[in-house]
Amino acid sequence: MRGYFGIGVERISKAMNVGTLFRSAHAFDASFVFTIDACYDPEHTPSDTAKTPGQLPFYEFASAADLRLPGGCKLVGIELMDDADELPSFRHPSRAAYVLGPERGRLSDGLLARCDKLVKIPTKFSINLGVCGAIVMYDRILTLGRYAARPVSELALPEPNPNHVFGEPRARSRKATS
Repeated sequence: MRGYFGIGVERISKAMNVGTLFRSAHAFDASFVFTIDACYDPEHTPSDTAKTPGQLPFYEFASAADLRLPGGCKLVGIELMDDADELPSFRHPSRAAYVLGPERGRLSDGLLARCDKLVKIPTKFSINLGVCGAIVMYDRILTLGRYAARPVSELALPEPNPNHVFGEPRARSRKATS
């Protein structure tokens, strides 16, 4: 899969939720994790048995205004809002940072203003932060990964992916150095 992604949270108060999200991020091969104005201590979070902040780059930002992302990285807010795209119809950017809001609230106005896209999981009501993040990450690998198409029937077998075909060799010239 080409590209990369990171995932983070804003103003979270339950470290257990962050730990679960970060552990899932590690399992889904995230490139980095981050917090914004969050109450989170990676050393005292039993839900992250993978100790993700020690395995991946972990960034802590004091506010939405302090958030810094790699060049070309799109910020995708995950929020139950009327104007958000529904996840099953969403096209994931190849370079993305996903951010979830607090347990009893929503992303701050400052962070919403910085988001390139908003996405929501079409549920009746809000679901657990760690579950929500895991669903978005799973959808990302499902849609951007190179997997065989699903069979049209439960009785059919999936068709294998076709073998990769390499193009013709290209002659490359080296620039002369002076």
